[in-house]
Amino acid sequence: MRLLRQTGAATLVALALAAGMAAAQETGAVLRSPIVTLERERLFTESRAGQALLERLEADSAALAAENRRIEAELTAEERDLTERRAELPADEFRSLAEAFDEKVVRIRREQDAKARALSQRRETDQQEFFREVLPLLAELVRERGAVAVLERGAVFLSAEQIDITDEAIALIDARLSTGAAQPNEAPPESGGGAE
Repeated sequence: MRLLRQTGAATLVALALAAGMAAAQETGAVLRSPIVTLERERLFTESRAGQALLERLEADSAALAAENRRIEAELTAEERDLTERRAELPADEFRSLAEAFDEKVVRIRREQDAKARALSQRRETDQQEFFREVLPLLAELVRERGAVAVLERGAVFLSAEQIDITDEAIALIDARLSTGAAQPNEAPPESGGGAE
């Protein structure tokens, strides 16, 4: 019986919260709350500065993919040539050439994997730098709202739409942070490592 009362009370509180939030949403008023919510991923992917960083990362990723395709084609041709020459080469010479080719493939694979990892790390580093740069703008927005805490929106079970500051934050970042301000931290991956 006690559990039933507690469950009923919790349900009533949830319904009251939902009704209050619905009423606040209908009026469209800014809700004064000590806690606001924010979607970090949207802040990065929808602000112009974040999009500029993502476009550079995507261009570098596409360049690396093209380089990998070129290297693969070169290695395939080299392997085909080696296979065709097998019949005319002494066994020891062919074995030596095949081992050298295998070592080359392993070396190139390691180099290309390192470039892919560096690109992935750069995304994380660039995203961290982006948030360092926008933090003062977010703090300003939070102060204007009279809030004292910001929660990731995805971590909140239930909230009024009006306490979400993501759209306002994106507009503020777009207005005050140039797209070149959040610079990438590393140069694009170097070309090279091809089949020589």
